[in-house]
Amino acid sequence: MNSTLTSSRPFSRAAWAHWLLRAAMASVFLYTGADKFAGSGIQGFAQIMDLPWVIALAVALGEIATGLLVLLGGILPNSVGDAATRLGAMFAVPILLGAIFLEHWGQWHFMATASHPLGGMMFQVTLALIALYLMAKGNRA
Repeated sequence: MNSTLTSSRPFSRAAWAHWLLRAAMASVFLYTGADKFAGSGIQGFAQIMDLPWVIALAVALGEIATGLLVLLGGILPNSVGDAATRLGAMFAVPILLGAIFLEHWGQWHFMATASHPLGGMMFQVTLALIALYLMAKGNRA
């Protein structure tokens, strides 16, 4: 009997599981980063968030870089992929902390309310925890 429970390589079928975390991070960050260039653009995002234009641009580019690096980290070999994963996750942390403290703080639930029109911080905290995990584990995730 050669099941994953009795195999000499336990849970080897879960070797692809890191892609679940990567897909979650990359899809959100690539979309939100690219979306900041659409519609009213970076200037509109800067005005809504009351940020200087250069900071708004850095956030959008940082989100795109996060998504790309987390994906590339899973493809690139050895220490290069590990560094890309950790760097992408590291980019995510200050972006998420900014979103939490500047916009979502004070409400946990993600639903929009009168006091929190963009919703609470539940989603951003979850992404921040995934980012911290990927930053700590790299490609050993």
